[in-house]
Amino acid sequence: MKTARTRHRAARIAMIGLTIGGSTAAAEGQSLRGSARSLDRQNEVARQHDYTFLRTPEQVKRFVEAGYLVPVPKGRDYRLNNLSFPYARPEVALFISRLGPQYRRACGEQLVVTSLTRPHTRQPRNASPRSVHPTGMALDLRRSNDRTCRSWLERVLLDLERAGVLEASRERRPPHYHVALFPRQYREYVNAIRLARAGEYRVKRGDSLWDIAREHDTTVDRLRAANNMSGSRIFPGQVLTVPSSP
Repeated sequence: MKTARTRHRAARIAMIGLTIGGSTAAAEGQSLRGSARSLDRQNEVARQHDYTFLRTPEQVKRFVEAGYLVPVPKGRDYRLNNLSFPYARPEVALFISRLGPQYRRACGEQLVVTSLTRPHTRQPRNASPRSVHPTGMALDLRRSNDRTCRSWLERVLLDLERAGVLEASRERRPPHYHVALFPRQYREYVNAIRLARAGEYRVKRGDSLWDIAREHDTTVDRLRAANNMSGSRIFPGQVLTVPSSP
C-alpha cells in the first residue's frame, strides 16, 4: 500500500511541472552549453550504475543478448536515423517512447534520434574521450530547423536537467542535442508522474481510449476494466477512472 508521504511526494512533483513537455517554467541556472562539470556528472552516474564502457561491436552484441541493452523499436512519432547500433539501456528506450509523441504534438514533426549506444571503436573523431555513449545511457537528437521545435525541446531538456534525471548539451558538429540519461533517477521520476496522474479524466471532444491510455501510461484494456466497459465508445464530458500504471 502506498503511504500518504509517497502520494504527497508524487503530487508535489507533478505540481511543479516535471512532466515531459508539460513545464513552462524557466530553467534558471541551467544551460545547454555543456561543461567539464557536466561530463563529471555523467561519468559519476555511470559509475554509480556500475555500467561498462563497451569497446567493440562484439561487446555490444553480448550486452544485447544478456538483456543489459534493449532494441529501441520503431515508432510513428520518432525516427531512428541510420543507427549502426539501435540499442540502449531500457530507460533510454522508455525516454524516447515518451518524448516522441509529445514532441510531435508540440511541433508537428517526428523526433529524430541520430545516435544511441556507440562502442569506443565506433566513436566519431570529435567525440569526447569521456563520452558515456559506450555505456548505452546516452542518445543524440537532431536539432530541428523549426524554431518552435527547438524552443520546445530545449525547454523540456532544461526542465529535466533541473529535475536531476539527465544532462543535456547543444552540439554544433553536426547540429544536435546530446542527452545523457540517468536511468535510476529517470525511472523513479516516471513512476512518480504515473502515480500522480492516476485518478479521474474528463473526456474531451476528439479523445479516444487509445489516446487517453497513452497519455496516462496505461493500456486500453486496463481503462476498460477500471470503468466496467465492454467496448471503446466514449463521449465528451464522460468521467473515466484512470488506473495507476503497473
